[in-house]
Amino acid sequence: MFEQLGLIGCGLMGGSFALALRQAGLVRRVVGYSKSPTTTDQARRMGVIDAEAPSALQAVAGSDIVLLAVPVAATEATLRGIRHLVTPQMLLMDVGSTKADVVAAARQALGDRVGSFVPAHPITGKEQAGVAHADAQLYRGKQVVLTPIERTRTAQLQRAQDCWAALGCRVSQMAPDTHDAALAAVSHLPHLIAFAAVDAIAAQPRGDRFLSLAGPGFRDFSRIAAGDPTIWRDILLANRDEVLAQSRAFREALQALEQTLVAGDAAALEGAIARASAVRGQWRMNGAPDAAPAAAVAAPAHLAQPSGTGPSPG
Repeated sequence: MFEQLGLIGCGLMGGSFALALRQAGLVRRVVGYSKSPTTTDQARRMGVIDAEAPSALQAVAGSDIVLLAVPVAATEATLRGIRHLVTPQMLLMDVGSTKADVVAAARQALGDRVGSFVPAHPITGKEQAGVAHADAQLYRGKQVVLTPIERTRTAQLQRAQDCWAALGCRVSQMAPDTHDAALAAVSHLPHLIAFAAVDAIAAQPRGDRFLSLAGPGFRDFSRIAAGDPTIWRDILLANRDEVLAQSRAFREALQALEQTLVAGDAAALEGAIARASAVRGQWRMNGAPDAAPAAAVAAPAHLAQPSGTGPSPG
């Protein structure tokens, strides 16, 4: 499908995309760029890329598909740096976990060339960051949300759909703001809560003792609190309006539960727990049977190695 992939960000997400394209026979050559020469050197030695580019612009030169696997905060500067090599025939995508800010950055940086850009969010990842953990199977069976805008070229949108589908992904489309509202509810707020819960325990005088007694429930609940601080700072700030809206809804639900405890209302407490249990019991990730409770849950796309183009997914 493609002659050359220009990979800007050779971390987990970008490296896995390159490997997946290779394995599917969809690309002939991969040229990669990262601010860290160590990262691109490792990517080349692993066979993730064929050649190291000294700049993002030179990774784009001669490429008919370009993937930005950089922190969302670095999107505008990166796009501005490659703008004059973006052509109407090129497919340009990102893997950022917020989309309204990415779209705004693309409009600003690309101007009349924004039609080649198809914003994408593959909902997958690993806890282990970096190109060393790149995996050709990372995207298989996972959801990818495309958030095209009115200026996105129909041909490029179709190529993006075909590309992700060829990697075994379930592809859907939605508006950028709808995407951000949904991810605030099911990803960003849960991370915020996990950070707060772990921090609250650690701040108590007997916090270390409490943590020493933690078992599988705490492990499963708190796993996402181990996320990269810089990445999650950027995500939460980028989507703060939607995260704050979800936080308000959560506080209302939590206060309602607290009131049942204060009142000693066993029936109301059981009813609230039963409702949540039923919803969770019916939920299936990607529409598949739920994993065993002890299984590790994939981290979102932003938990990847910094590409070196901005603050530390990849």
